[in-house]
Amino acid sequence: MTSKAHTLDPAFIEQQRQNLANLRADLLAAAHGETQEASENSTDPGPREFEDDAQKLTLLELEEHLVRRDLDRLARVDRALKKIDEGTYGRSDLSGRPIPRERLEAVPEALCTLAEEQAQEQQRRPM
Repeated sequence: MTSKAHTLDPAFIEQQRQNLANLRADLLAAAHGETQEASENSTDPGPREFEDDAQKLTLLELEEHLVRRDLDRLARVDRALKKIDEGTYGRSDLSGRPIPRERLEAVPEALCTLAEEQAQEQQRRPM
């Protein structure tokens, strides 16, 4: 990598802090809205159809997956904000290598390089 990837200017880091803070607020609002909506839908006293129950179960499973994904992303956002405070933002948590600025612009909560993330995903996939 070039030395450009090693240095992130303070203005860029401050912009990323703002982006991460906004993303954090959006994720919290979405998680709060989804859990509130799920609890409102669970008290439906109307007539029951088995097909309706199956659809509701499918919808609940999907919502649970989305909430879990948002919570995982929220954890990465919090870690990225902590890395800014520590002065290590832009460095991989796995290897310490610099994360390219382009990746940070696209995924401000990136905690490792794209190659490292892809390797982790391959290890998690069942054979």
